[in-house]
Amino acid sequence: MSRTAAAAKAEQPATYQDVLDAPPHMVAEVLAGTLHTQPRPASRHALASSFLGMEIGNPFGRGRGGPGGWWIIDEPELHLGMDILVPDLAGWRRDRMPVYPDAAYFEIVPDWICEVLSPSTRRIDQNEKRTIYAREGVPHLWFVDPDTRTLEVFRLLEGQWLLLATLTGGAAVSQPPFDAISFPLDALWPDAAPDNGDAETG
Repeated sequence: MSRTAAAAKAEQPATYQDVLDAPPHMVAEVLAGTLHTQPRPASRHALASSFLGMEIGNPFGRGRGGPGGWWIIDEPELHLGMDILVPDLAGWRRDRMPVYPDAAYFEIVPDWICEVLSPSTRRIDQNEKRTIYAREGVPHLWFVDPDTRTLEVFRLLEGQWLLLATLTGGAAVSQPPFDAISFPLDALWPDAAPDNGDAETG
């Protein structure tokens, strides 16, 4: 490819094909026409996301100890307009998406999104992606930060993000849209109380 052709290609907006062509060990997204790739989440990031998914998924996704009525999905690929995003967690109310799609990606806007912040993704999550989520009308957005051990809870109001709460330490998490349950924030970190399921009984 000539230098002129290469330059012309570089000026073209990134597409879904660029996402498909990304290395399999990378998370690829297209934001405002630009391809962004990041390594798979680090261990603390992945653990916080997994634990949060369990805390919310059982009562809301499975209806175990909670009201049910949601699809709670890890790392769904979202196609929102021309943008392609992969949040750490997302949820859809089943009355809006009654049938779970058999597809490679989701085009229905989620009702809730959670991004687990890391040094490599923080700026994009809190800026470009948050702007896209507001534009698309995502009602609820959470930011979990394993480094500072905090949770920020936002609600979309007239197109702008309203900060509802900043939780730290062992604060009880009972926040929209999942305020029907409560769990301690520090349950998301690796030094949470150990599981005693294998302890001897009797």
